[in-house]
Amino acid sequence: MTPPERPRARLQSRRARLWLAMGGGIMALLCLGGVGAVFLLFNENTEIKRSAPDAVVDNFLGAYFVSRNDKEVALYRCEGQGNFAALDAYRAQILAVEQEKGGSISVSWSTFTVSAGDKQGIVTTDLIEAGSVGNGSLSFPWSFEVVNQDGWRVCGASKLG
Repeated sequence: MTPPERPRARLQSRRARLWLAMGGGIMALLCLGGVGAVFLLFNENTEIKRSAPDAVVDNFLGAYFVSRNDKEVALYRCEGQGNFAALDAYRAQILAVEQEKGGSISVSWSTFTVSAGDKQGIVTTDLIEAGSVGNGSLSFPWSFEVVNQDGWRVCGASKLG
């Protein structure tokens, strides 16, 4: 007598289920790894850079003069809001000239000079004004007060000279 075919078919079915389960497990692990990698890359690219005084002043100036986004500016200001009257007046002057003459003025900045301890410091740079409303390019030295409040933040700005 020949042995019945049924046990062999059940064995093949078990083997197929095992391979299917292993393949599904491997796919699940690959998907989870991909989700983790995407999360880490997103988090790294959207992180607020407040690790160094010059980095926070750079980001602050970009938000203040380039994107002109006060909500983004607030991410880099110190908790007490600081003294920004001179900088606010400077930006208001730029906006008034743009509106009056119908052009645009872009503000950029030169390299930063940092004088900082563990908790506070001063960052100086030249703000460079250029645009389509004439006057060519103008440069003004500025000083920014920074404090370390769970990362560096800008607490004040003043025009030098």
